Amino acid sequence: MPTQNTAAPVQPSSQDGPPPSVTPAPLPGKTWSPLIALTSGIAILVASEFLPASVLPGLAADIGVSEGTAGLAVAATAIAGAFTAPSIAVLLPRADRRKVLLALLAAATVSNLAVAVAPSFAVLLVGRLLLGIAISGYWTFAFGVGTHAVPGKDRLVSSAISFGVSIATVLGVPLGSIVGDAVGWRTAFGGAAALCAISAVALAVALPSVPAHPTAGLRMLTEALRNGRLMAGIGCVVLVAFGNFAAYPYIRLAIDRIDPGATTWMLLAWGVGAVAGTVVAGLLARWLRPLAAAAPIALGVALLLSATAPSVPVLAVAVVLWGFAFNMVPVIVQLWGSRVEPERSESAMSLSVTAFQVAITVGSALGGALLDGYGVRPLLLVGAGAAVAAGLGWGLLRIPRG
Repeated sequence: MPTQNTAAPVQPSSQDGPPPSVTPAPLPGKTWSPLIALTSGIAILVASEFLPASVLPGLAADIGVSEGTAGLAVAATAIAGAFTAPSIAVLLPRADRRKVLLALLAAATVSNLAVAVAPSFAVLLVGRLLLGIAISGYWTFAFGVGTHAVPGKDRLVSSAISFGVSIATVLGVPLGSIVGDAVGWRTAFGGAAALCAISAVALAVALPSVPAHPTAGLRMLTEALRNGRLMAGIGCVVLVAFGNFAAYPYIRLAIDRIDPGATTWMLLAWGVGAVAGTVVAGLLARWLRPLAAAAPIALGVALLLSATAPSVPVLAVAVVLWGFAFNMVPVIVQLWGSRVEPERSESAMSLSVTAFQVAITVGSALGGALLDGYGVRPLLLVGAGAAVAAGLGWGLLRIPRG
């Protein structure tokens, strides 16, 4: 991880000539403006990715497919993302990262508009594939862009980006459910398209030009792939993401099993837990190894409680813990990748994003199959087992100190 130079500056004498150039510390406004813009972008992208979970019953009925099949709208996004994350830097090794992020937000705008007017499930899936490209590309570059715009603030950048994900769950998922129930799921996707366009404008104003890393591209990626510790950790990312996303697209159905009237406030409670998890992960990042082990295990406990909850109060505890535990993971993954591969953090991030998207694809598809065949409880139990395995695996990995 980049560190700040704490050595005392040498005062030049009058005969020393002009003082050496020193990069000034970012002013407060220059620190927060790029981070707010990056955060808003990832927030609306993630909200768009999981918007089908908010409006699943209405979407499925309108398009004419089962709820399990409609859940594949999330899987389609992840499939595109799995291919995009490792390849976008290879295809665009020298492109200005600011321009790439703006193009990706524009693609997300088009994607949400396509879903909003989709006449069939096939058209809807095409729109979701485009969204997958936008999300994975944005997430691959966001951390590196943030640390370039605000140098020496890795933990702040990681927490800010992850906070955007949490905001998407706090506001996006419940608001999507409210809007979908009130005026229709298509209006919800139309609103997401408008927010993507607004985020692109904000990013264009706030973010400076960000040149690509000199070694970005295929060489950086292949060198990262040779790092055994990195790849072992990527396996743990797959497990914890699979554990979550085998269940998360169907969280509304899990809540409805206990009390259909509690859906909106339960989703909001999940999001509140998510914000708390992001903040706590940033504060405890210095103890990254135990944190990386504890968060997935806590997620497993939450999913087990969700599967076995006999009442609304128990389910509420499970849902809050679910949001809290899983939303520690993005902070952990970004900081862990930058420590294991400090010189190739962009490629480490792209592989982590790929792991997430593969897990989302497999998890949501398997979850849909389990849902249609056996109901919601088995997919929660499968997710719990995978999450606990990820925590045990991460606990065995040595993580360099930041």
